[in-house]
Amino acid sequence: MRHHRKSTVLAAAALTALSLGLTACGGSGTGAKDAGSAGAVARATTGTGDGATSADSGSGSTGGGKGTNTSTASTGSTTGGKASAEAPACAHDDVRVTAAKADEVPTEHVVLTATNVSGRACALLKHPLLAFGPIQTAKDVPAVEKSRPAVPVVVKNGESAYADVRISLGGVHEDNKVVREFTVNLFAPEGPAEGSVVVKAPAGGLAVNEAVAKTGYWTYELRNGADEF
Repeated sequence: MRHHRKSTVLAAAALTALSLGLTACGGSGTGAKDAGSAGAVARATTGTGDGATSADSGSGSTGGGKGTNTSTASTGSTTGGKASAEAPACAHDDVRVTAAKADEVPTEHVVLTATNVSGRACALLKHPLLAFGPIQTAKDVPAVEKSRPAVPVVVKNGESAYADVRISLGGVHEDNKVVREFTVNLFAPEGPAEGSVVVKAPAGGLAVNEAVAKTGYWTYELRNGADEF
């Protein structure tokens, strides 16, 4: 009987120990799971906090700074393209304009070259505004619409754009006048820009007939057909 009682007591003790062990294991597993979730939330909160601090105040952790820099670089790359397309209009002192006779006899056209010397990109809007004589009295030189380019002409510093200009119908005509220099004005977004550029005529001057003069739009390069008039 005493042996049986001892076995019963040992069995009960073993059962109690097993129960306690299972309870402890269950608590430990749940605790690990909960701790992991809390750690994940903490990491997410910390990351958000760093990002928010960096975005709101411009300061934060090194990681936040790098993230901000990467984002800025990406945005800069995207807006860089937009900035090129939306570059400010070239002012008269942003470009150097020269004129050369076209390769033809007699001379009926000149090619204007506008080179950007501003140190930044700028847009040559529409076409050159030409005055073959005093600006106040010179006849307006109309533009040829078919020469309008499909995209805005944005020239980087040191690069050039071109415009073809008809100055006469060739030969000797009573309305021709010899021009040694002439004036070129540019467009601003709201209309003709302030100021103008005085352009030296090629050697020997130009025989200009204002009645038939026409100008093409600024283009990246002269195109057969579109710039022939």
